[in-house]
Amino acid sequence: MARWLRSLRASSLALLIRARVAEFLREPEAIFWMFVFPILLSSALAVAFRDQPAEPVRVSVEEGAGAEPRRAALEASGQVVPRVVPRAQAQQELRTGKAALVVLATDPPTYWFDPARPESRLARLEVDQALQRAAGRADAFRPAALEVTEAERGSRYVDFLVPGLLGMNVMLTGIWGIGVAIVQQRIGKLLKLFVASPMPRWQLLASHLGARLVFLALEVVALLLFAVLVLGVPIAGSLAALALVAVVGALSFAGVGLLIAARPRTLEGISGLGNLVTFPMWICSGVFFSADRFPDAIQPFVQALPLTALNDALRGVMLEGAPLAAIAPELALLVVWGAATFALALKLFRWE
Repeated sequence: MARWLRSLRASSLALLIRARVAEFLREPEAIFWMFVFPILLSSALAVAFRDQPAEPVRVSVEEGAGAEPRRAALEASGQVVPRVVPRAQAQQELRTGKAALVVLATDPPTYWFDPARPESRLARLEVDQALQRAAGRADAFRPAALEVTEAERGSRYVDFLVPGLLGMNVMLTGIWGIGVAIVQQRIGKLLKLFVASPMPRWQLLASHLGARLVFLALEVVALLLFAVLVLGVPIAGSLAALALVAVVGALSFAGVGLLIAARPRTLEGISGLGNLVTFPMWICSGVFFSADRFPDAIQPFVQALPLTALNDALRGVMLEGAPLAAIAPELALLVVWGAATFALALKLFRWE
């Protein structure tokens, strides 16, 4: 066993992985983007979207006959903050978002609101209920209410956000970390030297994947520890399933990184290709909001993206406790992406 380990440590592939790790550790800015930036970003977004008590709806009441009784009725509801203002000012407040709805001075009252804004639709319900009750309407029944507690873990925005940030970090370090490193080696004629050596070519590409796995463990553990210990993000599923999803995702994006680095001879070229590949996934793959918000017509494209599959699998394990069988379709899609891009990279790779 000891002899086998010594032989493995002295193999050309192991030496290449060690060299790649050492190269990375000499770049402090890379360490910042891999380990510090995700934690800073998740902290800032957790503060921005922290749990807060529901704010009352701001409503403008047009000056005129009956304005003051309507203001008093709305204020008595406790759910609305009304202000009596002239019509021109009310229109401006509605247009700029300072008021969610305007009650016009007509009889019966007219509700002026924007149906495209959720807070405006909510204001219409609250205002109508308050004014109807003030006019003498009696409710047929009073339903019971069961509210979700603010502190319930797993349902907060930060709980949704952390798996997305983890998936995004795996994507960025896989694509940029491997793609830029290979192009730099091509520019510095190192690839040409490797080709002249007796070492198999596949080992050079595999060494980038191996080094990627070394850093994957560190970046995933660092972000998850911060999320669990500081932000209180739950991990409902097994850690083994979570680790498997992260490894499959990292290998998938490593394949993408190898493919986009197969041809470029300049850093500008790899930067353009990297932005072209990562930008659609930044927007569409559910990092900051659900991918389901996009129209049905483009859902096949959205669901085929590897980052969408990775984020869905991470959220399934972390928030829903999903077993591997439940996330098998997402894992299969990641494997297809990784295998296809790695095979294309081997075929298209330019060594000089």
